[in-house]
Amino acid sequence: MKIFDISMKVSHDMPVYKGKASKRPVLKVESDFSTGAAYETRLEMNMHTGTHIDMPLHFLKNGRTIDTLELDKVVTRCKVFDFKEAEDRITQEHLQEKDIEDGDFILLKTRNSYLDILEKEFIYLDKTGADYLKGKGIIGVGIDSLGIERSQPEHETHKILLGAGIIILEGLRLKDVDEGEYILYAAPINVAGAEAAPVRAVLIVN
Repeated sequence: MKIFDISMKVSHDMPVYKGKASKRPVLKVESDFSTGAAYETRLEMNMHTGTHIDMPLHFLKNGRTIDTLELDKVVTRCKVFDFKEAEDRITQEHLQEKDIEDGDFILLKTRNSYLDILEKEFIYLDKTGADYLKGKGIIGVGIDSLGIERSQPEHETHKILLGAGIIILEGLRLKDVDEGEYILYAAPINVAGAEAAPVRAVLIVN
């Protein structure tokens, strides 16, 4: 068995969406061995930091929250597809070339995993791609960017996918992962009422 850690490491200096200072996580030491018998820290960060899952409430009023997520949707077989040739976005035309079936959880590997572009013009999934995946009946989609979309003022990609009950997994690191089939483990922390939550995502291959 081989395990691939496809999660981003959380730190103050990690890439964050559009490089906004307000989105940088802060780790504070609350007690150390000079003040007591235990070492304890506090982490302050946005729920959409690094590797995380988006739930419908993120863009849909009264949408489902992370504590209602069925774990069999994020501990499941998945397919990794390589789209390194995509220069700006992944569209329906890109996706039509792949073997995507009803019930699949798919991960989109792009140039984001290789280049320092996560805070800039990262590769994303556009609304035509989202519509195509909705029609294929997938259960989830992950991507190696800090957001599954950018430059779409109406946030169509999020709304199409979340409105169809499709899980969105963002902030993956897929550089060392080849196209193929894996077991995905991407259970989020269980936060009541939250629209998103951090994930330690891994891929397993026998």
